[in-house]
Amino acid sequence: MDKTYQPHAIESSWYQTWEQNHYFAPQGSGESYTIALPPPNVTGSLHMGHGFNNSIMDALIRFRRMQGRNTLWQPGTDHAGIATQMVVERQLAAQGQSRHDLGRDKFLDKVWEWKEESGGNITRQIRRLGSSVDWSRERFTMDEGLSNAVREAFVRLHEDGLIYRGKRLVNWDPKLHTAISDLEVENHDETGSLWNLRYPLADGATTAEGQTYLVVATTRPETMLGDTAVAVNPNDERYQALIGKFVELPLVGRRIPIIADDYCDPEFGTGCVKMTPAHDFNDYEVGKRHNLPLINVLDQNAVVLARAQVFNIDGSVNNDVDASLPAAYAGLDRFEARKKIVEDFESAGLLEKIEPHALKVPKGDRSGVVIEPWLTDQWYVSTKPLAEPAIAAVEDGRIQFVPKQYENMYFSWMRDIQDWCISRQLWWGHRIPAWYDEAGNVYVGRDEAEVRNKHNLGDITLRQDEDVLDTWFSSGLWTFSTLGWPEQTAALKTFHPTDVLVTGFDIIFFWVARMIMLTMHLMKHDDGTAQVPFKTVYVHGLVRDGQGQKMSKSKGNVLDPLDIIDGIDLESLVTKRTSGMMQPKLAAKIEKQTRAEFPDGIAAYGTDALRFTNCSLASTGRDIKFDMGRVEGYRNFCNKLWNAANFVTENTDGFDTGVNGEPVELAAADRWIISALQRTEQEVTRQLDAFRFDLATQALYEFVWDEYCAWYLELVKPVLWDETAQVERQRGTRRTLVRVLETILRLAHPFMPFITEEIWQRIKGQAGKQGDTIMLQPWPVADENRIDADAEADIEWVKALMLGVRQIRGEMKISMAKRIDIIVDNASAEDQRRLADFEPLLAKLAKLDSVKVLRAGEEAPLSSTALVGEMEVLVPMAGLIDKDAELARLDKEIQRLDGEVKRIGGKLGNAGFVDKAPPAVIDKEKAKLAEAQQALAQFSEQRAHIASL
Repeated sequence: MDKTYQPHAIESSWYQTWEQNHYFAPQGSGESYTIALPPPNVTGSLHMGHGFNNSIMDALIRFRRMQGRNTLWQPGTDHAGIATQMVVERQLAAQGQSRHDLGRDKFLDKVWEWKEESGGNITRQIRRLGSSVDWSRERFTMDEGLSNAVREAFVRLHEDGLIYRGKRLVNWDPKLHTAISDLEVENHDETGSLWNLRYPLADGATTAEGQTYLVVATTRPETMLGDTAVAVNPNDERYQALIGKFVELPLVGRRIPIIADDYCDPEFGTGCVKMTPAHDFNDYEVGKRHNLPLINVLDQNAVVLARAQVFNIDGSVNNDVDASLPAAYAGLDRFEARKKIVEDFESAGLLEKIEPHALKVPKGDRSGVVIEPWLTDQWYVSTKPLAEPAIAAVEDGRIQFVPKQYENMYFSWMRDIQDWCISRQLWWGHRIPAWYDEAGNVYVGRDEAEVRNKHNLGDITLRQDEDVLDTWFSSGLWTFSTLGWPEQTAALKTFHPTDVLVTGFDIIFFWVARMIMLTMHLMKHDDGTAQVPFKTVYVHGLVRDGQGQKMSKSKGNVLDPLDIIDGIDLESLVTKRTSGMMQPKLAAKIEKQTRAEFPDGIAAYGTDALRFTNCSLASTGRDIKFDMGRVEGYRNFCNKLWNAANFVTENTDGFDTGVNGEPVELAAADRWIISALQRTEQEVTRQLDAFRFDLATQALYEFVWDEYCAWYLELVKPVLWDETAQVERQRGTRRTLVRVLETILRLAHPFMPFITEEIWQRIKGQAGKQGDTIMLQPWPVADENRIDADAEADIEWVKALMLGVRQIRGEMKISMAKRIDIIVDNASAEDQRRLADFEPLLAKLAKLDSVKVLRAGEEAPLSSTALVGEMEVLVPMAGLIDKDAELARLDKEIQRLDGEVKRIGGKLGNAGFVDKAPPAVIDKEKAKLAEAQQALAQFSEQRAHIASL
């Protein structure tokens, strides 16, 4: 092996080997285990969220694969309707063209060209993370099979009365000219204005105060053109006499009613709220309750219409309401109209006041323009009938959320679910399988031929719906469409339902809930009961920077996982973070903070260090604070493992390791490390089963670093390097040395696949293992018969004694190379037995010349003291240390122990603690108090003795 660990020298070559040999394909003989990779956007590139959830998923997949499960990690990418269309449209714009210049078919050809040339970037990056997905089964949401599944799902849902077309409010992007989902809307905190407008009362009515008008407050004056009511709270005494009366809508001249609704807050403003059901989601709900007409005053560009469009609440055309609008506003952009309307209110003496107001402004995450609630015809899924069984599946445990508290978020959304708008006004995506005749009748089918045959339409002209489906619709079918549905394939039968979904909490509703609803309706077991898409939903939080801030380009704190893996110099990092910044001041700020945070750029840490970091951060909290210091720490851990492997190979290559059945003798240190290994195997497995990746990696880290490397490799040196040692003893130590390392590698493989494969290939022969890859080796299973409590107690005693001697050396500045004598006092029979058994080992490792046991009544010379249980370890001070320094050391230790006694005593004296704490916790605190009191007494006695000399 190379002396220095170089991750880049091993990572790319091993991944190619794994993929070329089809090791990622299902091949276990046990029960199936399936994870469907959440499909990243084909336009995207890796971000820290991808890096995090890929680390988690791959740890699970490799763990179950090694357990012998028939494991499938199903990969694929999402066509990302809006994002992909925008990329290609920008390319066309740079050439002075638009999609309309090309027409739909040629434009889609351009999109497919782009996808083939550039769309594989994300999959190349997933490979860099070491993700062991079965690439032979890679799917794309627009490939032929999945497109067929989407059409089939749409038709079945429509036939079951669960898909319909209706006119309702949507989030409308006036720049992209499409409806968008709530997830694609970003709410920006801004300081705007609250305009207080006077609406004259009709028919001579007055308020209780004698005013001839009502004052309404609005942040969007331009929508008043579409007002259809003024609402007050039914319990607001100020306006009860006015309920049922009318106001004259200023500038328009339309009479609109005063209605009562609990939506109105009497404490906000004047308690009067203008109702514009066609331009506000809350007003729309009020409008449904009061059967208000819907008056749409804007077109698809958010420009004021010359004549309003008026509908009933059910979406039908309303011809009873005057649709005329003032000509002065026709053709004005909504913000231009706002300015003019405010001016006209002021000119008419109807502007009460203008107040600054903090508000959240909804903007399209891609277009950046303010989103407009807009009334338009769209396709919808009726979700309430689908939600009921989906809720039941979580309630009865068929689907479990980890952590469990996310079930509450799921239930909250599902029990207040609204119908789902699934149509988008785009060209790239799954075109809605619906056709219209010239009379406007709509027909749904899998293709036009089916529609014609089913409805006996003959040769009449049909026009297919121009819209495409929301991307979430196709991804909602992901767990089963990728396995061949609607065909009843062998893969579908074997691998569905899937086992685990790993996802962020922010898309529990947008994706997780919709997958559950669609799957349970469309997928059935042989007995006719509904299938669930997955058995467990593991929910992780948002990856934040080291200061807990959300990573965003505008903050300049985004970390690219590949930059951490490969490293990046400072200038390249600055360029990467500031590119595309429109504001020079912001770019300068980001450059400054980047140079301060990474003066030397980012070092190349390798994939394994990043993956181990991600898993160590996977606790039950919502947010994940990503700290570069942790990556460096786990890079050191990789280095420690590499160095340990070098030590092992140096001491086992060419030597007899006893793997062929030769007789061996195991020393206490061998039995101890084997015993500790069993406990570690149990703990790592238990925590992985519980999805506690943080605790699994902690158990592994502590065993490797603190036990195997820090102690065992030291404890075996006297045996390995002693030419007079028994052959059986050396053989036993070498066999233990390499077998424990080999087991460590298998335990660590799910978290750190590359380094473990590289080392395993070098030591498998010495460990008596065969096979082409570590990933297909069996997962370590603890053998409780090999847990040796006696060996554990013995070695813990040896460690405590050596640490005591090292402590004295360190504090009294005695060279570690200088051999010393020690004296032990108050040694029990067990202590004396251990001294006899381990004296040769202690002499070599602790650099001891002699060990003397004090007899009863025998006085010790002036010495520095450490405790091993109740036994005192004394290092005579003559010629080594001075009296004053030792007294100072003892004073420091006595002060610490005194504080510990007071702290624990205070805790046990606290009735609140004693009443609430479990008995086991109280007993543990009492034992700690007794131990501290005994140590305090011994150190105090020792100090008195030294002071008297």
